[in-house]
Amino acid sequence: MRFIHTSDWHIGKNLEGHSRLEEQEKFCNDFIKIVETNNIDMVIIAGDVYDTSNPPAGAETLFYKTICKLADNGNRCVLVIAGNHDNPERLSAITPLAKEQGIIILGYPLSSTTKLKYNGYEIVEAKEGYMKLDIKGEKVCVITLPYPSEKRLNDAIRGVESEEELQKTYSSKIGDIFRKLEENFEEDSINIAVSHLFVCGGDPSDSERQIQLGGSLVVDKHDLPQKSQYTALGHLHKPQKASERLNVYYSGSPLQYSVKENMYAKGANIVEIHAKENPVITPIYFNNYKPIEIFKCDGIEEALKVCEENKDRDIWSYFEIKTEEVISQDNIKKMKSYLKDIVEIKPIITSEYEENNIDVKEKSMAQLFNDFYKFKEKCEPRGELMDLFLNIVSEEGEDDETN
Repeated sequence: MRFIHTSDWHIGKNLEGHSRLEEQEKFCNDFIKIVETNNIDMVIIAGDVYDTSNPPAGAETLFYKTICKLADNGNRCVLVIAGNHDNPERLSAITPLAKEQGIIILGYPLSSTTKLKYNGYEIVEAKEGYMKLDIKGEKVCVITLPYPSEKRLNDAIRGVESEEELQKTYSSKIGDIFRKLEENFEEDSINIAVSHLFVCGGDPSDSERQIQLGGSLVVDKHDLPQKSQYTALGHLHKPQKASERLNVYYSGSPLQYSVKENMYAKGANIVEIHAKENPVITPIYFNNYKPIEIFKCDGIEEALKVCEENKDRDIWSYFEIKTEEVISQDNIKKMKSYLKDIVEIKPIITSEYEENNIDVKEKSMAQLFNDFYKFKEKCEPRGELMDLFLNIVSEEGEDDETN
């Protein structure tokens, strides 16, 4: 049996206000081709399908179309769990329709599906946090734990906890659940675990929403599934192995979602697995549809030259420019006329600032704000920012007169 492990699609996510939906659509189309050409029997999406709990309509449409094509009318099993960015109820709202296609969507910890037979596989058994599948004559036992926030986790284990249980750490509770679920594993079956967690020692990225909260929601490695042949995790955007001893993997996100993520390739794991055998894990890498580039320039002339040289490339660009003075709006416009998707222009002022005594009575409020902004940010405030500031000042003045 062959499955592919992916996660953290974050459909609908922006880069500093710039939409990534076009890139995400290209990825989804390529991912469908990868699944079809590699004869994948099961697709596992380990959480954070969307970037927000209230995703835009375009994001939902793209996801629905993609998983329907992946499922191929029940010829292929598609398993989706919720991550910390997903609204469990909204994600699983399409379950009645998804179920007809052979798509399994689990929103909350210890959610369950139902027994059904499809063209390409069968759900033989279904319990809370566990399902047994028949895929091409092979038995596949899957235990699942969608993102367990502290509240969701406590809700899931309510009715069984004593006062002693309530005092247990988050990690211990997770470990107890996994150990209980692993009792469903069978010696002559393929045994897989799927969850969305932050494992102690994981290498995070700055584009992830932190769930560890100062260490309270970190899962120790000894509380991970111990009998699983492969544990598919979501949350961390950098592909990585989460345990030296166990086959516990983060697939990472499919796109570069921040500047720091431009340093490593994005992909997924294709896993060939049989009962009682070590899985064969093959990383597969995705196209970088629109790279994030950082340009460090010695002066505005070099920056303009860089823009002109890269004008035919489809990239997201960040600029750091050494300069002795504030970069003018004219030069910023010239840069953007060459290179359309400049995300940030950061001036590095090389001249020393000389403090001058300023008589505030000699300058208008607009001039004072402009000077202050230039000193702090090393560039002039945008027109709409200046308008907003002046409106606030005007309203404050009116309130003072009223009082």
